[in-house]
Amino acid sequence: MSNNDQFDYDGLKKKALEQFRSGKSLFGKDGAFAPLLKEFLEAAMEAELDEHLDDAQRDAGNRKNGRTPKRLKTADGTINIETPRDRSSTFDPQIVKKRETILAESLEHKIIGMYGHGMSFRDISAHIKDMYDTDISAATLSAITDKVIPLVKEWQNRPLEAIYCIVWLDAMYYKVKEDGRVINRCVYNILGINAEGRKDLLGMYVSESEGANFWLSVLTNLQQRGICDILIACIDNLKGFAEAIATVFPHTEVQTCIVHQIRNSLKYVASKDQKAFMADLKPVYQAISKDEAEQQLVELEGKWGKKYPIVIESWNRNWDKLSTFFKYPSAIRKLIYTTNTIEGFHRQIRKVTKTKGAFTSDMALLKLIYLSTQNIQKKWTQPLQNWSITVSQLSIIFPDRLKLKL
Repeated sequence: MSNNDQFDYDGLKKKALEQFRSGKSLFGKDGAFAPLLKEFLEAAMEAELDEHLDDAQRDAGNRKNGRTPKRLKTADGTINIETPRDRSSTFDPQIVKKRETILAESLEHKIIGMYGHGMSFRDISAHIKDMYDTDISAATLSAITDKVIPLVKEWQNRPLEAIYCIVWLDAMYYKVKEDGRVINRCVYNILGINAEGRKDLLGMYVSESEGANFWLSVLTNLQQRGICDILIACIDNLKGFAEAIATVFPHTEVQTCIVHQIRNSLKYVASKDQKAFMADLKPVYQAISKDEAEQQLVELEGKWGKKYPIVIESWNRNWDKLSTFFKYPSAIRKLIYTTNTIEGFHRQIRKVTKTKGAFTSDMALLKLIYLSTQNIQKKWTQPLQNWSITVSQLSIIFPDRLKLKL
């Protein structure tokens, strides 16, 4: 704006107030302050170029060489600016860098935030257009969300505490595109409770399928990241899982999920018998003591053993791991007899991922789960309810392994 131009402050104030009251962007297209932002950015880059063209540059023959137009996306809309050039192309402006088309980091944060809440690139693009009058392509959105990748890798390899009181291990299943075809992927999650009673997702791993061999590598990774001991591990009834845990953490007590066992049992019970069977099964896992539970299991076998031998045989075969929780007080029993704690976490993740069909890659899957996990963990600020009583009981049961700081 030249000195000869008369600046219309009254007109600017009127237009700005109208746009402010209507919620329109003041800096975006047709915004009242857009010319000021454009003038400021261009003046700043001119000053950067003047500083760059020092005596040495000029002696080498470098000079100003016109301007290049650029559309710059900001959190307040898209503006058109002209960036100055030099003849030798050695000028690298800092306020608006070369090939930079998105100015405000706040816009990137908004995009990553929306992506972390499960919005598709198409929906994000439409929202950005509506809110900021800015067009952003799917490729640009992907590049922005890819900035999360180093954070994901850093988080996956972060050091862990030496001891965790209770750890739940379970897997989720997704579809991922690979070489033009859609394949199944298994995401292994490990949720732990530390000595202060606070929840933390200790690890997140991707594999083609759930298996004891891969769980062994997961547990080894946890050990390498600093975990020396796990008091109690809660798992599903995957074959070889408990043995994998014993290999890495030999002193860990393993509790197989009762709910998983019940679900698997009902698959082999006729629908007409399920209600009666469950009525006879409840006294087994709701018993006061292990002795009483075993007596109830004998009675269950006497009534249903001939009709459903596979079901009863499964309870007997897995009884050692199913009955671990009976040795603990009720507060600890409620936490470990089922993997509901981590399944509840998985339900929150699925609320975010349910709109996705097949992910474009394993990392695309991990990016979204990582971001949604960060949102979920914001609520994990307090210890579990009545944790002081629970941890006191654990310290008595495991006196040599859990030492409380008083």
